[in-house]
Amino acid sequence: MNFKMMGRFVGKILLVEAVFMVPAMLISLWEKEYAAVWAFLWSILAVMATAGLLLAVCRGSRNLFLAKDGLACVGICWIVMSLLGCLPFYLSGAIPSLIDSFFEIVSGFTTTGSSILPEVEVLPKGILYWRSFSHWLGGMGVLVFLLAVSSVGGDDNGYTMHLLRAESPGPNVGKLVPRMKKTASILYLLYIILTVVNVVFLLLGNMSLFEAVCTAFGTAGTGGFGIKNDSIASYSPYIQNVCTVFMLLFGVNFTCYYLLMLRQFKNVFLDEELRLYLGLTLGSIILIVLNLRGFYATLGETIRHVAFQVVSIITSTGYATTDFDLWPGFSKAILLSLMIIGACAGSTGGGFKCGRALLVIKSLRRSVRQVVHPQKVQVVRVNGQSVGEKVLQNTNAYLAAYVIIIILSYLLVSVDGFSITTNLSAVLTCFNNIGPGFEVVGPTCNFAAYSTFSKLVLIMDMLAGRLEIFPILILFSRSTWRHR
Repeated sequence: MNFKMMGRFVGKILLVEAVFMVPAMLISLWEKEYAAVWAFLWSILAVMATAGLLLAVCRGSRNLFLAKDGLACVGICWIVMSLLGCLPFYLSGAIPSLIDSFFEIVSGFTTTGSSILPEVEVLPKGILYWRSFSHWLGGMGVLVFLLAVSSVGGDDNGYTMHLLRAESPGPNVGKLVPRMKKTASILYLLYIILTVVNVVFLLLGNMSLFEAVCTAFGTAGTGGFGIKNDSIASYSPYIQNVCTVFMLLFGVNFTCYYLLMLRQFKNVFLDEELRLYLGLTLGSIILIVLNLRGFYATLGETIRHVAFQVVSIITSTGYATTDFDLWPGFSKAILLSLMIIGACAGSTGGGFKCGRALLVIKSLRRSVRQVVHPQKVQVVRVNGQSVGEKVLQNTNAYLAAYVIIIILSYLLVSVDGFSITTNLSAVLTCFNNIGPGFEVVGPTCNFAAYSTFSKLVLIMDMLAGRLEIFPILILFSRSTWRHR
């Protein structure tokens, strides 16, 4: 392990975090929320002092960064960033418990949206902004941002690719263009453009600028922290429909948008993962609308609520316009399934990912065909291209780790004595970065009732889910920490 190189990355990440705390502090100053102002000021000083110490100690590090170093670096960066990022919540008194503050900011950075807060409207505006902005920063990835704005990895000789692969969601991460710095820049440019367009459409619905920006942060990062106690329910149908459309857009692989910029419309249209994602969304909406006949006053209202919740769940955003915990069992079963599947690889959405689901289905089909025709060579193809065996092996390993972690987490949180539905949905919603679950952790409730131990388990689930498991798992391997 190249500890000095890792220290440099952590230090630079913390400097980025300190800079992004400044707007939240200025909002608090404008609103005369002086407790929050001092909390942000002391937090910024603490983050900068830690960053300065790391950069000073880790000067002259060797430019040798292997794949395992990239994985471990991403895991450590997110943990340290969250530990210091929760300070404004705690120091301002907005969240008196340090564990609860840590839970809240991890939920923000990982774009989960699960909360321990019974009321959010009483929070200072600066705290609300920082809480919502954590979604936006975590949605595309803070290391991707650092790659986009600085040459942290030298002349693209491998370091940046290890970091991008470790932080970006999906079974396989490739380059949009030959240089990784430019790839990261393209991703963030698309991310910013879509976010700004989202804000404009929300403003057209008579939202205030503050509400529009915070809501767009949650939509873009597919996070779901609302600034109202009822999430999006009290907003107009226009606002709800705008959120539905943009949640759906942010669940699409950003590579598709780059291809659209290049006018490769046919490649986008024929993309199998995109078609699976849109097909699952449309099919789920139709099935739930049929199941909810008579549940709402009109068919239009039913379609609006169902479309919103289906898109919110499959993209792992977690916003709500209605208490879907009251829906019939069949509808809730569909939502639970969508929690697991998730959005597209290369998007800001969570879950297992449609790309992986597609590979698992095709691998299963190949295995069945090999039983029938053992002498015939079977190749797995996606979008007309053969998929390498290493990618398939990684997908199978990810599936195994995914199932094992969910089972272990479910067993651990069950010591708190809640129902099977509550505990299972809590684990699934945290691990897949969704937000609300069912019953005690439903859309009108929160996670405050869980013990400190269970909250720590769910925190690790949120981090592992956002970072695609392995950057967190590798931290528990002794071989990772051997000094080179």
